[in-house]
Amino acid sequence: MNITRENIDSVNAIINVAIEKADYEKQVDEVLKDYRQKASIPGFRPGKAPKGLIQKRFGLSVLVDEVNKLLTQNLSKYLVEEKLPILGEPLPNEEKQTSINWESDENFSFSFDVALAPEVKVEMDKNTTFKYYKIMVSDEMVKQQEEMAASQLGQNVEAEEAKKDSTVRGDFVQIDAEGNDVEGGIAPKSVLLAVDKIVDEEVKKSFVGCKKDDIIIFDPVKAFGNRHEVGHMLNIKHEEADTLDSEFKYTVTEVLQFEKAVLDAELFRKLYGEDTEVKTIEDFRNRIREELANNLVFSSDQKFAQDVHNALMEKTKIELPEAFLKRWLLAVNKELTEEQVEKDFDGFMKDLKWQLIKDTIAKENEITVSPDEANEFAKKMALAQYQQYGIYDVPEEQLESFAKMIIEKPEEEERIYKKIQEDKVIYAIKEKVTVEEEEISQEDFNKICESRVEE
Repeated sequence: MNITRENIDSVNAIINVAIEKADYEKQVDEVLKDYRQKASIPGFRPGKAPKGLIQKRFGLSVLVDEVNKLLTQNLSKYLVEEKLPILGEPLPNEEKQTSINWESDENFSFSFDVALAPEVKVEMDKNTTFKYYKIMVSDEMVKQQEEMAASQLGQNVEAEEAKKDSTVRGDFVQIDAEGNDVEGGIAPKSVLLAVDKIVDEEVKKSFVGCKKDDIIIFDPVKAFGNRHEVGHMLNIKHEEADTLDSEFKYTVTEVLQFEKAVLDAELFRKLYGEDTEVKTIEDFRNRIREELANNLVFSSDQKFAQDVHNALMEKTKIELPEAFLKRWLLAVNKELTEEQVEKDFDGFMKDLKWQLIKDTIAKENEITVSPDEANEFAKKMALAQYQQYGIYDVPEEQLESFAKMIIEKPEEEERIYKKIQEDKVIYAIKEKVTVEEEEISQEDFNKICESRVEE
């Protein structure tokens, strides 16, 4: 077997593979011997069928399989040994590939186009300056979080009479035009109604000030203006709700008023666990300020990373084999059309260019990602999901279990490894360039981000 390479230019090459009879003959014979031992041929005992008959029946398919297997193995081995940084996968050369007659040819020639990853030079030093916007935590932001916590952990309590923002529980009974109960009519029990959700002002007024055991007569379709919602409220089918035209008697059984939670030591233990150091309202506000600052660092880092990305993409010149890559995309994505490839090609090229830049920086700085780092990242993802629901005190074993579930999904694992690598790449760049830190309000930061998007 002979493998040679022709370099067309800096990013395109042709690999020629010549396979002779001596390369595959022994393996083909071995496979056919095995077939002869195992094949069930009518009229012959196992292992006794004539060699010529086995050759006639299976020889061609075995030849094709073994030559292709030999080709694949040795082409892959060549790419590894030659340390060729290829993009995509080799594709048959449409001009040099000769036709093959598997029934008569003994020697075979194959030609493949390959795309070579270009040499990437990333130029970043202390002469390159980036702004890092440090977002300040305002008193207003702390107050909003404080109010949110009080609301999230608040609860409904019984009240004497309903207000505009109260919730009322009661029993429905369908009545006729004379105000009599409809025999066998719609009569759901213990239905909760939010007064502020009533759209008809006249009906809303009849609920404001109502007390336990009061009876309110109204048309729910008129009150809420949404037959679909009324159908759920009365537990009836959509078809019934679509034709419903009736008043109901609603007997109030309970008036509930939402009260925000008291921000005290008991609440802080619920939020942060029994051993929390948050004891007073001032401790709580400091904790909020710290958490907000950490969250805002994420936004600052994201903005810095985007600015670095944009600068490197503009500054780094990379030659890419566009014609080959379009062919390769069509070859590996059978559902794609040429029109779709053309439409999305710019986005694909930008992603590829950024990946090559990242890989170059990672290699230069010996950046790797360990399983332990991926696991810690997954735990942070898990904790963030719990915190969205106001759960801050999560046992370590629960986080470990959740993280394991995340990483077991191949697409999530790949996403985590890529994110960690990119974060390390950005950090490596940050160490090489000059970073000018600027304190800024959340409002001004948002304006900067919005203006960049518009540009």
